[in-house]
Amino acid sequence: MRRILKSLMLTCFIICTGIVIAQEPETFNTENYILYKPSKTDAILILFGGFGEDGVGIENEFPITDLAISKNVAVFYLNYNRKIILQDEEKTQLAAMLQTLISSNDLPKDAIYIGGLSSGGAMALLISNYLTENVAYDIKPVGVFAVDSPIDLAAMYRIAKQNVERNFSPADAGESTFILQFFNTQLGDPDVEITPYEKHSSFVYETENFQNLKALKNTKIRLYTEPDKTWWKQNMGVEYEQMNAFHLERMSQFLMSQDYKHVEFISTKDKGYRADGTRHPHSWSIVDQEDLLKWILNL
Repeated sequence: MRRILKSLMLTCFIICTGIVIAQEPETFNTENYILYKPSKTDAILILFGGFGEDGVGIENEFPITDLAISKNVAVFYLNYNRKIILQDEEKTQLAAMLQTLISSNDLPKDAIYIGGLSSGGAMALLISNYLTENVAYDIKPVGVFAVDSPIDLAAMYRIAKQNVERNFSPADAGESTFILQFFNTQLGDPDVEITPYEKHSSFVYETENFQNLKALKNTKIRLYTEPDKTWWKQNMGVEYEQMNAFHLERMSQFLMSQDYKHVEFISTKDKGYRADGTRHPHSWSIVDQEDLLKWILNL
């Protein structure tokens, strides 16, 4: 009600004075997403959170709303989370959901950008490839980006196994134990059978499998990471080869060797901080919001 009254007062002011001023965006908060829609929309930014991070959490850590709206970019903060892999039926359901939310909100389909943090970035890559390769959908992303995301699940399995054996900290060992249990149940052991990992990963380095990125050859791709080796060693006990940064870098190099001309590997320094001020390289803050919007608007 307060938003409606505010909108009516603003409309009256504009009519009565003849002054044209920027209006607040329309806001929609649904079960699946939070949407901020400017009165004129030139592009769409769709954001997936990390594992367990909903739309409210994304916006708290990556408050790009005001800047995006000022540049006529609509923003979707998705509640789609708690995913490490996407089964075929989940891809179909997610693609249908994205198509519906864009169509039902009367948004342009020719300037769609999809991105995410951590597992959310992996989801962004997978669903962007799926949308692009399937003619059943008329929403083809122009660009996709992943923020410090685990893209090689076979490598992730082996790193988790090393972390459990090393037992650097209870939290780290607990997370790695969960990953191992999940992968053993869903995909098995990659040293026994690699095919399930090739099916569900964006990229598997050891077999040079990139079937889930093949449709994105002409799509703009950005891979963000902050490889603070000292921080990761002191706080997580890992070397560079165990970091997402290492796997993102060699995926970017591989794609460029396959003549992907629109791939950018963006390595930052001392930009990773959580919203509460805690230092952490695995954070949304490593993405420069102004630069991201320039990339989206081709400026």
